Amino acid sequence: MTAGSGKSIADAVQWATQSLEGGESPAVDARVLVCHVMDCQQSYLYTWPEKLLSDAQFSALAELVAKRQQGYPVAYLVGKRGFWDLELNCNPSTLIPRPETELLVETALALPLAETANVCDLGTGTGAIALALASEQPGWTVTGVDRIPQAIELAKSNAALNGLAGLNWLESHWFSALHPDQHFDLIVTNPPYVESTSPYLHEGDVRFEPHSALTAGEDGLDDIRLIIAQSPAYLSNGGWLLIEHGYTQHQAINALLREHGFTQCRGVKDLNGLDRITMGQWTA
Repeated sequence: MTAGSGKSIADAVQWATQSLEGGESPAVDARVLVCHVMDCQQSYLYTWPEKLLSDAQFSALAELVAKRQQGYPVAYLVGKRGFWDLELNCNPSTLIPRPETELLVETALALPLAETANVCDLGTGTGAIALALASEQPGWTVTGVDRIPQAIELAKSNAALNGLAGLNWLESHWFSALHPDQHFDLIVTNPPYVESTSPYLHEGDVRFEPHSALTAGEDGLDDIRLIIAQSPAYLSNGGWLLIEHGYTQHQAINALLREHGFTQCRGVKDLNGLDRITMGQWTA
């Protein structure tokens, strides 16, 4: 099959799916890539399966399929990813938002916080968590911080893309640039938590994502230790700290929270019954 062969949408999807066989999700990836080159929604693929791709569209599709065959993440190829009810721009300066992180948003929204709560998203990346919280609680004051300048610019662009104004964005390595008098009712974070020697780093999409946003020492807890130790200085009385982490790390994180004076410490399980979030409350 060659570019300019007058193939239909149905043919293009079938070709891309077959070309990506052996990958993580060939049929899903194929549809996303075809939609991208045709600048359409997926419903269009089913409504107009006989629609022909232009020479330029098929050539672009062939290039994207070739890169996907090499392992490049689809979110980086098309430059966007859905999260919560948002569409987010993505680029290689940040991690790709993952559906599992929506559990962190759900957990935060279930907390008994005031309608005017002050919230901080540590390591905001694309801004996914901060923007999802702001979209559901417009009365909250939400601050997203990240040490990567490109991430802050990306988060700002995603706020504009989704029509969400009024968030605060700050370049900061965790708490380093926050004012000492600044206090939050909730600090939420999806920090690096992968062990530096983990074989996971050599699999799938993460091969192309910034490892500095993934790894945190031999046990994956270096950044989490720092966050737990420093959070009390920035939490209001009764404020909460929510941490997303690896499925084997709950007990260690729970112990760290208790060691630093947090109470109401508990884990939140994902759909597979694994603890993926650990939370604690700070009482001054």
